[in-house]
This record gives sequence, C-alpha cells and structure tokens, in this order.
Amino acid sequence: MIAEKYVYFFGDGKAEGNVSMKDLLGGKGSGLAEMTNIGIPVPPGFTITTKACIYYSDNNKAYPFGLEEEILEHLQKLEDAVGKKFGRGDNPLLVSVRSGAKFSMPGMMDTVLNLGLNDKTVVAFAKKINNERTAYDSYRRFITMFSSVVLGMEHKDFEFILDEEKEEQGVELDTKLGAESLKDLVYRYKEAVKSLRGIEFPQDPMTQLKMAINAVFESWDNPRAVTYRKLHDIPHDMGTAVNIQAMVFGNMGDNSGTGVAFTRNPSTGEKIFYGEYLLNAQGEDVVAGIRTPHPIADLQSQMPQVYEQLTKINKILEQKYRDMQDIEFTIEDGKLFLLQTRNGKRTAQAALKIVVDMVSEGMITKDEALLRLDPNQLNHLLHPILDPSAKYEISAKGLPASPGAACGKAVFNADEAVEMNEIGDNVILVRQETCPDDIHGMHAAKGILTARGGMTSHAAVVARGMGKCCVAGCSDIKVNEEAKYFTVGETKINQGDYITIDGSIGHLILGKVDMIKPSLSSDFGTIMAWADDVRKLKIRANADYPHDAKVARDFGAEGIGLCRTEHMFFEKTRIPIMQKMILATKEEERRQYLNELLPMQREDFTGLFKVMDGCPVTIRLLDPPLHEFLPRREELMVEIANLKCKNPNDPELAEKETLLKRIEELHEFNPMLGHRGCRLGITYPEITEMQARAIFEAACEATNEGYKILPEVMIPLIGDVKEFNHQKKIVNKVAKEVMEKNNLTIDYMVGTMIELPRAALTADKIAQEAEFFSYGTNDLTQTTFGFSRDDAGNFIRYYLDNNIFEKDPFQVLDTEGVGELIKIGVEKGRSTCPDLKIGICGEHGGEPSSIAFCNSIGLNYVSCSPYRVPIARLSAAIAHLKSKKC
Repeated sequence: MIAEKYVYFFGDGKAEGNVSMKDLLGGKGSGLAEMTNIGIPVPPGFTITTKACIYYSDNNKAYPFGLEEEILEHLQKLEDAVGKKFGRGDNPLLVSVRSGAKFSMPGMMDTVLNLGLNDKTVVAFAKKINNERTAYDSYRRFITMFSSVVLGMEHKDFEFILDEEKEEQGVELDTKLGAESLKDLVYRYKEAVKSLRGIEFPQDPMTQLKMAINAVFESWDNPRAVTYRKLHDIPHDMGTAVNIQAMVFGNMGDNSGTGVAFTRNPSTGEKIFYGEYLLNAQGEDVVAGIRTPHPIADLQSQMPQVYEQLTKINKILEQKYRDMQDIEFTIEDGKLFLLQTRNGKRTAQAALKIVVDMVSEGMITKDEALLRLDPNQLNHLLHPILDPSAKYEISAKGLPASPGAACGKAVFNADEAVEMNEIGDNVILVRQETCPDDIHGMHAAKGILTARGGMTSHAAVVARGMGKCCVAGCSDIKVNEEAKYFTVGETKINQGDYITIDGSIGHLILGKVDMIKPSLSSDFGTIMAWADDVRKLKIRANADYPHDAKVARDFGAEGIGLCRTEHMFFEKTRIPIMQKMILATKEEERRQYLNELLPMQREDFTGLFKVMDGCPVTIRLLDPPLHEFLPRREELMVEIANLKCKNPNDPELAEKETLLKRIEELHEFNPMLGHRGCRLGITYPEITEMQARAIFEAACEATNEGYKILPEVMIPLIGDVKEFNHQKKIVNKVAKEVMEKNNLTIDYMVGTMIELPRAALTADKIAQEAEFFSYGTNDLTQTTFGFSRDDAGNFIRYYLDNNIFEKDPFQVLDTEGVGELIKIGVEKGRSTCPDLKIGICGEHGGEPSSIAFCNSIGLNYVSCSPYRVPIARLSAAIAHLKSKKC
C-alpha cells in the first residue's frame, strides 16, 4: 500500500510547498514554504497537512496510514538541517508546534513552544547556550503552554505561582527573575501538574510531540474555533495544518527579542511599517499582553541592522503577496528569523484605504481591489463616535486598539456579557486581558476594555476583525474579574455601572457620553464609484418614511423597493382612527375613517416621492392582518376583569367589551396565512381605494411642484392571478380618476409580490397581468419551509448548533429550496413577459451571498434596509466580477 504524502519540509533555502498550497498546508505552512523559497530567513521545519487533521477528526483520533513514519523521517531531516538531536545529546533540538488553517483565525487554535525540554535536555541546553536563565525560562514556559494546550489546565494554575515567586524575590517583571528562581518555578509547575492532573509531567520528547500534534488537530473543533468560524463564515470541514519548526529564542537576553509587525497600519491603512516588539521575550509575551511592548520604530535605535533587514523583508513580502502582510519575527542573539507571514487582519477603514492606495501604486487593479473587500465589513464604517460637543472627563488612557466608540454597562466575564446582551443591555467587556475563550463575550459586547496588552494583543486583533471598539493596555485601571469591579485611582466601577470607551484614541470615560454617526472617507466614495461602474444589479432600499428614504439615497439607493404602508398607521395620532375603521361593521363607517387617514397617508407618500425625485418608489398596499392594529387580546381581557371589579358601571367597560368582541371575531389560529395582504383588499376594497388615492394624489401634488415621480403599486400575497386582477382594476380606476381631476398623466406600474410557492409556480400567468415582480423573501421562506418566522427562533439556533442548517434561512437565502422557487418564477414570468422587471425586497436583499444568487439568475434589482445599501452596492459588483470568472 502506497501511503499518501502528509508531511512537507521547508529549510535550507528550499521548500516542498509554496504559496499556492494553502488548502493543503494552511496559511502559515504555505507562507513559511514561500518565504523559504524566496530566501527569507526562516527556521527550518515541516508541515503536517490539513488532510491529516481531517482524517484524524473523522476516524476517532487515528492517524492515517504512514503519517507517523513520515513525521519521524522529517524529524530526522530537521535534525540534519540544524545539527541538533531531538530529545538527546549535548545540543538538543527544541521545536514549536503551531496550528495553521487556510484562513487566518488569530488566537483561536493552539501553539506550544520549546517542546523537547525535560529535566535532562534543559541541562544540556543551558550548557550549550551558556545561559541557565534562558534555558529554565524556556522550560517553565513550555510546561505552562503544554499543560494548558495538551493537559487542559488553565494559565491561572501557574500565574499565581509566578506571582508568588516574583513577590518572594521582590521583583515586578518575570524578566528580573534569576536562574535559581526559574528552576524553582519549574519544580513548582511540575508539582502543580501532578496535583491537578494526577500525572507526572511528560519527560519523553516523542510523547510530548505526539500529544502536541493531537492537541493542535483537536483545537480545530474547540468551542472558540467553532464560534470564530461561524462568525466569519469559514467552513467547518477544512481542518488545520500543524507546523513543527526548529525553535529560535527571543528570550536569550537584551540582544534577543520577538515581535509582530504589519507592512501597513492595520487600523488606518496608512503606508507605514507598523508593529510592536519585546526584548528578551518569546512570542506569546507580545500577544498575551503580559508585558506592554515597544513600537517597532524603537527597534531602529536599539538594533539598527535588524531593523533595516526587517524593513527590506517587509517590502519584499508586500510586493510578493500584493497585500498588507502580518508578520511574526524573532531575534536570536542579534540574528533575525521570520516565523510567519499572512494577509493581515484590518479594520474596514484600513481595508478601503489599502486597496485604494494599492490601485494608485499600480500594485493591483480596480477589479482586484473590489474582490478583496468583504462587503459586510462596511458595517464597521458606520460606528458611532463621541459627540465633539459633549462635555466629559477622561478617566484613563490606553491604546487605541480598534476604532469607534461605545457605551454600555461594565461586565467582567464573557458568559455574563452574552446573558446581559440577550436581555437588551449594551455592555462593555472589561478584562485584565482577553483570551480566545472570551470570543463569544467579545461578540456580544459593544466594546472591549483591557488593562494589559498592546496593539497586536488578542483583544486588539479580534476586536478589529469583529469591527468592535477596543481600548487595550489601559494600565491606569486595576481589574478584579472575580469580584466584578475595576478601579481608576480611588474610584470603583462595579458590574452594571456605565462606562464609555473611545477605541480611536484609547480613552476611558466613566458614565455615558452622547455619540454621533461618523462621516465616510473619500476612500469609501472611491470604492462605491468603482462598484457602481461594475455592477449590473440596481440597488433600492426598503423605506417607509422620508427620513429613511433620504438616508438610503445618501448611501446611493436608486429607488425604493419596498414602502410598507402599514407602518404609517401605527403612529400615535393614527392608530385610534385605524382601530375605529377596523371596528366599523358597515362599509360607510369604514370609508368615513379611511377618509380621515387619507390626507395623512398622502402626506407620507408626497414626502417619499420628493426625496426620491426621479427614482422609482414601490409602495406595497396594506399587508398585515387587521388584528395587529388592535390591543392584545389577553391584555384587554385583564383590563376588562379589573374594570368589572372596580366599577361595573364604568362606560369604558362597554367600549372595551365591544373591542374584545371584535378582536375575537378577527382572531385567527394562523394569522400569517390568514386574512391579510390582497385578501384584505378583496374583502374590503375601500382600503385599496383609499391607499391608491393617497398614492396618486401625492404623485400629482409632487409632479405639480416639479418633481419627477415614478410610482409602482405593489399588490401583496398574491396566490392566484385573479386576486391580482381584482386589485389591479381598483388601482387603475382610482389612478385614472385622480389624474383626470388633476389634468395630469403619470407613468406608473402595478405589480405584485411573489411570496407564496403557488405564485412562483404560476408566474407565467401572473406575468401576463403584472408589470413587475418583487420577491418577498421573508414570507416566501416562511411559506416554503412551513416555518412561522415569528416562532422559528425557538428552534433555529438548535438547528444551527447541530448542523441541520448551515445558515439561518431568514438571514441567508436558501438557494436550494426558496432560491429554486425564485428561479422558476423568473423563468416562467419572463417566458410570457420577456422584459418583466424583477427584484427582491426581503431582508436577504442586503446579504452578500443572497445578492450573488440574485445576480446569477438575472434579477434587475435588490432592495434592502438603508444602512445596508453600501453593502449591497459592493456585493453586487463583487458578484458580477466573480460571475465573469466562471
């Protein structure tokens, strides 16, 4: 049996892999291979492929045939490359074991450094480097990381021991502990393992290596990694590679160090070399926030030759990858080594600036710039900022780790952040420093505040990726996570107290501060212009009021795709009239109250038409069942019971009993499939008449004032073409009357929403009468799945957690089922009316993958909420560019 190749070597200026092998070697492994091939100094090592991880996960934690032999073979090759022996000899080989999936998942999976140390090799290592302190510092770090990653212990199991040792020695920093203190820590750490895990710390290096490889494989499915993939739409079946690499040591003294750098500023996109480093440290010290690092510019004065080499490599890598790179490096006794390069995580603001600048620099094309952007990231540009006119006192300062401002109740652990968010509280997650297990709390929070850490700490990197405001390294605060408070000087802030943070400048303010929406940069306008030049889909907005329409138009909407007229009736001055109309038992009474509503609705439509001057406005006639405008049945029954007890003769009692009787008459067991939509207009044609009259009177009024009006009247919930014809006849009759009265001719259209499977399946007949289709994907999803969208939330999450559904179909269009009905409707509709205008107006109209589907089946437009219009514009452009590549 010939074994499949699962291990790829890199070293001595040559690698078996390259940058094109991310699927197999992961981002880290392919990056290490590519850097090796182009002559950048990289410690040698080998990568175990993602296929091995997938096999391990799918086969009860068993290795595929031949993997163990390949690992041993490549370990021998690594020994030969560095002239050291793993686990033996007077020059022992130590390795790092790191995860590395195809897509970057900062901090989500596991890493072990200094593997191969034991009670014997630490002595040989100390003698070889002539530095007992570095050797035992590396050993105690290894015990901590291995025990955490592999044995399931927690960092705090060792942190209190370290704190005790520092206190006993009278030092503040672990770098000030001497060799004897570190030897004592190693002993105490091993005793902690024995006490808490009931085992001796593993001394056999091969056992250590296999356990670490298994732990990295298993970290692919740890809760924080699964959560991260769900948040970032990363498939769950890709697996992670494992990178085993010869250690280089940044903790050998002040001529050594470690750092993280970016070829451009990941917060602003500015073209400057950006990053942080620590001397006499190992990699986890920078990202864990244990010590506050130095800005990379300081390295120029401390190690000028290393800094010059690093800046040259920075330029080489950016030119090679044609994108902003995130690099990790270690300096061992004055010699520079690169440990990683990957496309760097960046804020939305930085993402736009970087691609615009790279187009100007001739590095990428406009099309490439658009394809590199994540449309959903545009949401992050709409963060609130502190009101410049607000008066407040800055209580503490930290690092501006992720832009934007946030206000909320202080909360000190991730689980409680989620719980408080679910009951409607805005929260700020406050931590000494965050760790990967906090990801769900960071997602729930409005912002993150940490006492430790730098600009490349876990909190900073993850917050930027999420678009969350973050202030990191705020050393002025003292956080007590267990007691749930922090202090600033003499002031104590308890859980639930309001605080405000400004992640753009690193400020903490106690209490609430007013905020305003930000203005968008010129880079945003440039990207939107490029997107508009490319896309084929038109972008409209769902807007019910003139204010919403203005916001939408300012964001580039090309019309209104859905005006929900029922929302206008819920206003305080209108709902009593609407209720009287519903309670009326005779048509004459209903018309009386409808006549009172007519000028109000006409005024609303006039405002919409004026704002959307020259753009189409699609107005949906009344859709919800009438009971939605009446008090809740149960609440009214309680009020009646109370009145009967207090004053049975109260005249209000008779009114409420009449109201209850009407509510009982209108009660339906399944109102979403009941008396609503066009069915209301058919049984109460006077409602359709009033709304049509308001639309066309408003159109005439705005036309007379010089505006260009393009009204589109949309009949909801059609299941049969005869329903449509009934309503269309009323609309046309009223339109003719109003236009003749005003001596005007206005071009208008009458179309329908396709929300029912039957409408999609009979679209050829409906298209012979309707002038446009708009798919109401919220209701079409509901009626296709047989789910009540009001109740499905009770079990949808279970479906998602148990992989029954990959996505919530009310958020992301179900292209296999609902999408197939849309496709059938499009094909059938255009078979009888080739020029039929078709769009969608459900929530899916602002979701990128759903927009891509709409583009693929030839829709004319999508309609979404006003604040998602930029996302839709960019998504439509990306969808068209990708379709051209297929």
